[in-house]
Amino acid sequence: MTSTRQWSIHLFRFAGIDVFLHWSWFLVAAYEIGTRTKSYSSITWNVLEYLALFLIVMLHEFGHALACRQVGGTANHIMLWPLGGVAYVNPPQRPGATLWSLAAGPLVNVALLVILSLLGELNRLTGWAETIPNAHVFMRALWFINLGLLIFNLLPIYPLDGGQILRSVLWFMVGRARSLMAATVIGFVGVAGLIILALWMQSAWFGFLAAFILMNCWSGLKQAQALLRLAKLPSHEGFACPACKAAPPVGTFWKCGRCGQRFDTFQTRAVCSNCAAQSAVTLCLHCGAHYPLSEWIVPTSVPAH
Repeated sequence: MTSTRQWSIHLFRFAGIDVFLHWSWFLVAAYEIGTRTKSYSSITWNVLEYLALFLIVMLHEFGHALACRQVGGTANHIMLWPLGGVAYVNPPQRPGATLWSLAAGPLVNVALLVILSLLGELNRLTGWAETIPNAHVFMRALWFINLGLLIFNLLPIYPLDGGQILRSVLWFMVGRARSLMAATVIGFVGVAGLIILALWMQSAWFGFLAAFILMNCWSGLKQAQALLRLAKLPSHEGFACPACKAAPPVGTFWKCGRCGQRFDTFQTRAVCSNCAAQSAVTLCLHCGAHYPLSEWIVPTSVPAH
């Protein structure tokens, strides 16, 4: 997030969520507005149309962020850029919580589709199409833009919402690592399709999109492989991550913040075996959460007398 934020503008903060706009949005806005000047009698409507697209994308991302917070996750940043928006969400590492955080974004588009359909019907009944043709074209364009974004986001291609929703559903059945592996493999197939489409349409936009998805699929694949390797390792009994409930593996996987020595923090009770520095928090290798070691201890049940 830090490197991306360096090339962005902080717009506002709402409900504790900072919204950033990437500078390249203005370049794409100028291009899109310029290519649709024939749709309206005034360029003002073109600007309004692009601002409405901005609002639809932002509402979609707020759907993700607020849903993530609802299930106990963290969501503090939203980035808007030419390929859409990104809500930096970190839901609890449970399939149900992750599924709701992901599904909430498209559900916002479904709600907007209903609202825009009702406004379109009002448009027809009041005769705007004849009296204010620009408004009629504007409402019709917003309906199709919102529908297009909804359909696109629901494509089962990782890391689009549809691909991540598919991964969350598979998580219930095959576990976290294998569900991520399956989603990324399907994502690679989607990347191949986008590349073919980009070449056929000679579209730079689809080319950039394919590159973006390819990088995320590759990152997801490496993460899935790492999770599968972790699952095969012996684990410490009596400890579990407070967030994802995974047992920590046995081995020198934790690095001392003072001397850089690797050690098994659960074996030494969070004390570096080299310099004796005490670690305030312990990293979960499964989900990336940080908690004090005391919160990792699984309470043992007391036998009834």
